[in-house]
Amino acid sequence: MIDEKLLELKNISLSYGQDCILDHINLYIKDREFVTLLGPSGCGKTTTLRIIGGFTEPDEGDIFFEGKRINGLPPYKRKLNTVFQRYALFPHLNVFENVAFGLRVSKIPKEEIKKRVMKMLEVVDLKGFEKRRVTKLSGGQQQRVAIARALVNQPKVLLLDEPLGALDLKLRKEMQIELKRIQQQLGITFIYVTHDQEEALSMSDTIVVMKGGEIQQIGTPQDVYNEPKNAFVADFIGESNIFDAIMVKDCLVHFSGQDFPCVDKGFGENKPVDIVLRPEDVELVAPEDSILNGVVTSVVFKGVHFEMNVKCNGLDWTIHSTKGHIVGETVGIRFEPDDIHIMNKMFKDATNFLEGEVIEENTVTFLGISFKRENLPFSIGDKVRLEISPDNIKVVSLDHGDLKVYLESLIYKGAYNEMIVYSMEHDTELILHSMLDEQVATDIGIQFDFPNIVIAPLKGQTEV
Repeated sequence: MIDEKLLELKNISLSYGQDCILDHINLYIKDREFVTLLGPSGCGKTTTLRIIGGFTEPDEGDIFFEGKRINGLPPYKRKLNTVFQRYALFPHLNVFENVAFGLRVSKIPKEEIKKRVMKMLEVVDLKGFEKRRVTKLSGGQQQRVAIARALVNQPKVLLLDEPLGALDLKLRKEMQIELKRIQQQLGITFIYVTHDQEEALSMSDTIVVMKGGEIQQIGTPQDVYNEPKNAFVADFIGESNIFDAIMVKDCLVHFSGQDFPCVDKGFGENKPVDIVLRPEDVELVAPEDSILNGVVTSVVFKGVHFEMNVKCNGLDWTIHSTKGHIVGETVGIRFEPDDIHIMNKMFKDATNFLEGEVIEENTVTFLGISFKRENLPFSIGDKVRLEISPDNIKVVSLDHGDLKVYLESLIYKGAYNEMIVYSMEHDTELILHSMLDEQVATDIGIQFDFPNIVIAPLKGQTEV
C-alpha cells in the first residue's frame, strides 16, 4: 500500500544567471510510488531529478528524505540510484561484472555479490546472460543491465532520466511494461522523467506535469487526462479540442454560439474560461440530431479509429470515431454534459500590460522599442501603462521583428494558436494570438500593432 511520505521538496528554486529553471517547486513522493515528471524540453523536470539525486544543489528550498533534510549530501550517501538515457555500461565487462561493479567497489563479500547479482538478473529477465558481453546485447537488454546495476545496490528510490529515449517504438513499449513490473515486484519508489505522455499515462501512479519551471498539475493518470487544470495540461496530455468559452453560471457554459449544460461549478458567472472536449468523447450524428452542425474537412484512418476534422461555427474540431465520414459531408456534433471539462484560463486577463516611458514629445519606449503617437497627453519622463491585446502582436521572421522572443508554448484554440512567448533580454512574458504554426522552444520575431496600443497613466498617477 502506498501511504508513507518518503521524499519531499519544499520551495525549491534554481536559476542560472537570469534564467529561472525552477520556481518554488513543492512536491512530496510516497514510499513505493511510481511518479513521473512530465513536460516539454526545458520545463525543469531533469533539473528536479538532479536535485533529488544530489547532482545539483538548489539556490533556495529544502529536500527531505524520510523526514531528514539532505541538502548538501553527496549522491553516494543518498539511498537512491540513477539510470540515465545513456546507459554508461562498461564495454570490456560482461553482464555479471557490469551489475556487480558497485558492489565490488563497496567491498561486499563475494558470495553476497553473486547472490544479489543473480537475483537481480532474474528480476530483469536476464538470467543466463551473465557471461555475455554487453556489446553483444540489444538496446532493450542493455537497458535492463543498467537497471539491474542500479537496483542491485538496494536503493530506496530509483531515478530514471528518460531511460527509454534511445530505444525504438516497439522496444520502448515493451520496456514500459517491464519497468512497471519491476517496480511493483521490488516495491521501491521510481521517479521517472519523460516528455512522452503515453509513457507517463501507462506506467505512473502519479504524474507531475511541469512547464517553465513550475508544476502545473499533480494527479493520477486518470485525473490529469480527464480533469486537466488548464489548457497547457489538456493540450500536452493527449489530443484535445480546447476552445474559449464563457461560464454563464454553475453547470452552464457558452461556446460556439450556444449554451450547453455541464457538470462544473464554482467558476463564477459570465467568466471567461477554457473548455476541453476529448476527441473520443465527441460523436458525429445526423445534422437534425444536434444543434451544432459542421462540415467534415479531413478524414484519416488511424488503424483503430478514424480521425476527422470538422469545421463548425468558425471552430476546428478533432473527432475520433470507429465510423468514418466523407470529406464535405455535413454532420451534427453531439456530446454529453460530463464530456465538457471547464478550466481556468492560464492568464486571467489575456491583455498584455507593460510599463513604458515617454522619452520625448509624442514618443513612448518599452522593451527597448520606441513608437510615436500624435497628441500624446503626457510629459517627457512620465511612466505609462501600455495595454496590448494578443491580437495586436504579429509573428514575423527574426529579421523583421520588433523583438526577439522565445516561444514557450503553443495551444490551438480551434480558431487560432494561443502563444506564450518570453523575452529573455527584458524578462517579460507575453501572450499573443496567431494562425501561424511555429516550433515550440525556438526563437521567433514579433511585431506590435502600435496604433492599437492603449496608453494609460500608471496606476496611482494622475489621469491626464
